[in-house]
Order: sequence, then structure tokens, then C-alpha cells
Amino acid sequence: MQTNWRIGSLFGIPLFLDPLWFVILGLAILNFGVAYQEWGNITAWSAGIVMALLLFGSVLLHELGHSLAARSQGIKVNSITLFLFGGIAAIEEESKTPGKAFQVAIAGPLVSIGLFFLLSLATIIIPDINPISVMVGDLARINLILALFNLIPGLPLDGGQVLKAALWQVTGNRFQAVHWAARAGQILGYSAIALGFAVDFFTRELVLGLWIALLGWFGVRNANSYDRVTTLQETLMKVIAADAMTREFRVVDADQTLRSFADSYLLDTTAPEVYFAASDGRYRGMVAIDDLRLVERSEWETQTLQSIVHPLTEIPTVIESTSLAEVINQLENQQLPRITVLSPAGAVAGVIDRGDIVQSLAQKLNLRITDEEIKRIKEEGSYPPGLQLGGIAKSTTN
Repeated sequence: MQTNWRIGSLFGIPLFLDPLWFVILGLAILNFGVAYQEWGNITAWSAGIVMALLLFGSVLLHELGHSLAARSQGIKVNSITLFLFGGIAAIEEESKTPGKAFQVAIAGPLVSIGLFFLLSLATIIIPDINPISVMVGDLARINLILALFNLIPGLPLDGGQVLKAALWQVTGNRFQAVHWAARAGQILGYSAIALGFAVDFFTRELVLGLWIALLGWFGVRNANSYDRVTTLQETLMKVIAADAMTREFRVVDADQTLRSFADSYLLDTTAPEVYFAASDGRYRGMVAIDDLRLVERSEWETQTLQSIVHPLTEIPTVIESTSLAEVINQLENQQLPRITVLSPAGAVAGVIDRGDIVQSLAQKLNLRITDEEIKRIKEEGSYPPGLQLGGIAKSTTN
């Protein structure tokens, strides 16, 4: 369920606030308000509020840098969200080359560095005695820290994305590059957690230590997520239609009458939903039950199935060697309940629906998905909420 709050859009990109964003907003106001107490209570706390909002404005511009770089490559940006640990741009798919991936990754830090230089220049113009000069100087340093922190080489940070692009360029394998960059992120995350506990133990700075540990936990969790999704993408490319298809269909005689077909199969409550008609040893096409309703009942005695079949050349099909990623894309792009799999000879080899795909992945990746869940997926034609294969497959093949 979507718990984020939409607050508008920027360059056509929806902007959201995570409810936990208000926690860090409050801490930022407290930090700046206390730091500026020499200016008096009213001025200090007013400046604290302004600085906290400008801080997140800087984060927003940082994420906008990533977003506009991605859009310049024709990649859709679904949203930008501000949350407890900063911001994140939800980019729909991967760049097509390592060089373009680097451009998207570095765009955010470059925006922050650009803001640092512009704000530093402003402090030269504004008189030192003016409190605004102090605020602008602080904001400049914050943007520099934001850039440098994000350039730490480990996913999910921008530096991890840069590292991934570099490894992709060197190895030629995007999946392997993500695995290695994610491993770097895991090491850095666990190191941050250990450092946080060390700070707590040796300095008694409990808030600082806890914050460092939380940042580490966030890094580990997201690095693990990158690793899992990449493993899933690899599997979607390696597993082919022949591995996931089933023979949950029935072959019927194309020369029988519509009445004979209806009496023999449609009254059987356990009959499969998919029928293919064949005659003379050849598949003639798929039988769509709804097409029976278009024929007058009086003609059921004389018309044969051959008159209503949809030839295999006119229905959505894939061949046995098609990757699951491509199968999923075709199912989603055409909003199909299932798709027919053809053998090299052009005969019907099987059918695949979303339940078959999830079941195959569960077996390959040892996912805990029950038979009841597979049955639900088949009936409803939708993937589990935590396994959005449509988007993952699209980003894999693109």
C-alpha cells in the first residue's frame, strides 16, 4: 500500500514525502536552531526552519540531477521521494551502456558540487556580519558533504553506481558488475554498523553512534536488495519458455461440430480453459470459448470448430528458447492472461501464464511460494505484491 504523500511534481516528475521524512526534518530544525542561538530565539529557530527546508531542497536537486540525466536517455522516471535518509529517484530501467549509466550516477553529485561552488561564491558577496552569510556558507558545506558521502563506492550510494558502471565497462557483464558493487555496499554497511556501536561504546555519543549504525543498516538492506534483484534478472534471462511452460491445454478435433465440442468439453467442470484444434495431424489454431457466443445456436449442429479457430499465426506466441524476461514483457505489454509456446516445428509445445512463471522462478531460486499462492496468481493473473516481475523484466531486457 502506498503510504507516501504526494506534494506535487517537478519537470513532470511526481514528488513524494515519506512520513519518516518529518523525523529528520525535525532533527535538522533542532540542530540548526541550537547552532544559531547567538542570534536570539526567534531568529535562530526561524533560520533553523529555513535551513532544514533548504537542506532538503538540496537533496531534491541532487535527485533531480539523476532524474533529468535518465530522462535525457529516454528512461522514464516514476517519482522522486524524500525520506528518512535523504532522497531517491525511482528510475524505471537501466541505462543501455556503461557510459550512460555513469552519466546518470554522477549527475547527482555534480549538482551538489555545483551548488557548493555557487553558494561559496555567494558567501564572498554577502557581508560576513550578515547571518545569511553564515547560513549560505553552512548550506555550501552541506552540499559538499552530500556529494562526497554519495561518492562512497558501494551500492546503493551514487559511488556504488559509478563503481558498477566502471566494472560493467571492464567486464562487459552488467549483472556481475552489480553483484560486485553490491558486495562493496554490504562491506561498507556492516563497517558502518560496527563503527556506530564502537562510537556508542567508547565515546558514549549514543545519538551519533545510533545514526551511523542506522545508515549502515540502510546500506546493507539496499545492497542486499540490489543483489537479489540482479540475481532474479539473471535468472529471467537464463530460464527459457520451455522450462516454465505447462501442457494445461486440451487438443480437440477441428472437424467436430460446435455442438459436439460444447457437449463433450464445456459441460465438464474440470476441463482446461485452453483448447487447440487439430486435424490431419496438424494444429489448426486456438479455440476461444467466447467465440461460440457469436454463432447462432441453430448453426452449432452444422458449423465445425475449424470455422472459429484462431490460426497460430494470428495469436500471441513465443518459441521454446524465448527467455522468461521476454515472455513476461509480452504478457504485460499485450495484457495477456497466457501465451502459447511453439516448438521449432511450429507445433504447440505448451502454454505459460503468470503462475507458471512464478512457480518456475520459485523452483530455481528456492522462493517460498505455496501452491495456494500459485493458484491465486493463475486465477487473478497478477504477480505477488513483493514480486513485481513486470517492471523487473522490462529493466532486464532494456
